[in-house]
Amino acid sequence: MIGKLKGVIDSYGEDFVIVDVHGVGYVVHCSARTLQSLPAAGEAVTLAIETHVREDQIRLFGFLADTERQWFQLLQTVQGVGTRVALAVLGTLRPADLATAIAMRDKAAIARTPGVGPKVAERICTELRDKAPAFAEIDPAVAKLSGDLEDKRAPQPVRDAVSALVNLGYGQPQAAAAIAAAAGAAGEGADTARLIRLGLKELAR
Repeated sequence: MIGKLKGVIDSYGEDFVIVDVHGVGYVVHCSARTLQSLPAAGEAVTLAIETHVREDQIRLFGFLADTERQWFQLLQTVQGVGTRVALAVLGTLRPADLATAIAMRDKAAIARTPGVGPKVAERICTELRDKAPAFAEIDPAVAKLSGDLEDKRAPQPVRDAVSALVNLGYGQPQAAAAIAAAAGAAGEGADTARLIRLGLKELAR
C-alpha cells in the first residue's frame, strides 16, 4: 500500500494530478482545495496518500496533510458518503472548518458542498459527532450546548434565548455559541431575558 508520494508535479487533470516519482507517473485524485494549493508543473511535491484497491483498479487519493486524509477516511464511514462526496466536502471545507461544523451541528455549512443534500449533511453531523478528530478550537461547553439543543435537552430558558437570537437574524451556530458563553457567565437559573442580553453583548464583541 502506498502511504506517501514525494516527487515532481508532471501535469494536472480535472480532479487529479500526475506525480512523477523517479520516472513513474502516479495518478493521484485530490479535492479541489488541495489541487489549488499544489505547486506548478515541474515543482516538487509531497502528498499523504490513501490507496483504494479493488478487483479492477487501484486508485490513489492525495492530501497535503495526514489530518485531511483522516477526515477522508472518517467521512466514508457515513452512510451515503463515498470517495467522490468525501473529496467534495474536503474541497468545500477545511478540516478545521468541518470539525467546527460538526461540533456546532451546522448542517447548512456542510450542505454547501456540491452533491451533499440536507439528509447527508445531517448524517455527517450525527454519525461523526462522537468520532471526529479533536474539534478545532471549539469550547467544549459550546459543543455540548449545541448537542443539547439538537436533542432538546437544553433548559427551556436557554432554548428560548437561542431561538430569540435566531429570530433576530443570527445563525444557529452563532446564537448557540453566544448563549453558551452567556449561560457560563450568568450561572444556573438565569432567565431568558438575561441570557439574551448577555448573548447580544457576546455577539457585539
